[in-house]
This record gives sequence, structure tokens and C-alpha cells, in this order.
Amino acid sequence: MHHTAKGLAAMVGVLLLAGTHATSGTRKRVHLAGNVYSWHVYLAREGRTFGTDLDADVREIAAAGLDGLEPILTSAEDADRFGTALKKAGLAMRSAYVNTTLHRQPDAAESIRQVCAIADRARTYGCRILVTNPNPIRWGGTEDKSDDELRIQARALEDLGHALKRRGMVLAYHNHDIELRQAARELHHMMVATDESVVKLCLDAHWIYRGSGNSEVALLDFVRLYGRRVVEVHLRQSHSGTWAEVFGEGDIDYHNLFAELRRLRVRPHLVLEQAVEEGTPRTMPAVEAIRKSADAARLLWVE
Repeated sequence: MHHTAKGLAAMVGVLLLAGTHATSGTRKRVHLAGNVYSWHVYLAREGRTFGTDLDADVREIAAAGLDGLEPILTSAEDADRFGTALKKAGLAMRSAYVNTTLHRQPDAAESIRQVCAIADRARTYGCRILVTNPNPIRWGGTEDKSDDELRIQARALEDLGHALKRRGMVLAYHNHDIELRQAARELHHMMVATDESVVKLCLDAHWIYRGSGNSEVALLDFVRLYGRRVVEVHLRQSHSGTWAEVFGEGDIDYHNLFAELRRLRVRPHLVLEQAVEEGTPRTMPAVEAIRKSADAARLLWVE
């Protein structure tokens, strides 16, 4: 790893873990944020739309015991809206998700411009990590990006990483299952063709697991290959392949995964992204499910 990469990783680790909370004695628990996607899908099954009354929704996030929220930001105005609401509730916005299209020009240049505008506003609210999953060509389809498009995307991803680093922020690449098709060539190319000092990784453990045919072997291999780039982890659990209503024990052994990250001396920002899909049980309201999920997630990494 380059010296600059070590310095940046250390800076992120200190920043993210400076907000740990005391538990019993000298033990501390790490800051735990929630991803906004969880709230969209949990509230939807109750016939509610997240964001209709953002202040009320943010109060529910606080009631669920989370320390912050990772919102999806589409504009600088979004950063103001979420930043203000979260600050009012005493919650943090240490990271945010941004949409990008990077595999073709001029879309890539425009995406970088838009993300930088969002970054300039979001960092005033304490945001230090921007997460992006460069737009797949077609969700649920069979079309893949060409080799030329992957090369363009990797260069643009690196350019964006440099632009964020100049702002004192970190770019974290994120994937879903679609990037693991065709021998995971898109996922691997985004890692091997970019500068690890500016393109970090948001490890979404369950999408790696699902995209590799529900394989813990593949998930842990991926962490061993690229784990030193991890600055954030998305936490989701399933039972027999279907997303669980509450995070806890299940298909993925998070104790092993976190042991591997500790071995690599990685201390990531933790973001709960437990979610529901077809087949997920429904036995409790959203706030209760996420509160129980947060309690279980905090047992994974206690300082």
C-alpha cells in the first residue's frame, strides 16, 4: 500500500471511531449508522413513504437506536435537507450514497461534476465518505458493459476519487450482484485498475455473497483480496438466501468476516442496511425490527 493510502486509511479510521460510545467499564461500542434504503422498504410495507415528513422519519431513526443515517443524495439541496434534519435530531451523516454513470462520456464528466457539488455541501455537515455504485447498464437484464466501457469507468472512478480526496473526503466503490457476472470482471477491474489511495471500498457483504451464488467462500476470498481498501461495511443478513426481517445470526458468519478485517487492521464505518424483500417474514413494525437489528449489529465490533 502507498504511504498516502496508509495515511488516508488512518485518518478515516480515527475519524470514524472517534465517536464511539461507552458501554460497561472501559468497553466501547462503535458508531452505527443506518442506510436510508432500509427505511424505504420497511416503511413501504406499512403503506408509508420515507421522506414525506423527513423530521418525523428522522425521529424514528433515532428511536431505533441508530447513531446516524447514510442518505441517498441527488443534489446539494438534498445534503442541506438531510444534514439539517439529522443535526436537529442529534444524528450524524458521516457517509452518503450518490448515483453516478461513469462508463461512457460525457455522462462520466457530468456525474463527477454533480458529485463534487454534492460533496462540497455534504462535508459541511460532517460527511466524509461518499459511496457510489456506477450505474449498471440494465438491472435484471443480460447486457454487460464492454471492455472499453469498463476502462472508461475505472478512469472516471479514479478521477472522482482524486477530486474527493482534494476535498478531504473519501470515495468508496460499492457493488450489487450484477457486477459479479462474467467472472466478476466489472468488480475486479474497478479494484485492480484504480489507485487504491483514492478509490476505497464499501463492502456490501450480502451482495457479494448473493452475487457469487450464496458463497461465504467467495465473500471471504474477496475480503482477503481487497480488504485493506474497506472503509465502510454494509450489514445485511439472510436466512436460506432470503433477507431476514432482523439482522443477527444467519447465512453469513459476520464474526469470521470481522475477524478477517481485524486481521487486516481495518476499522470500517458500519452501516446497517437490513432490508425486506419478497419472502421476508413480517412480524413487527419497522422501528422495532431496526432497533433489534442495531442491537445485534453492535455485538460484532465492540471497542
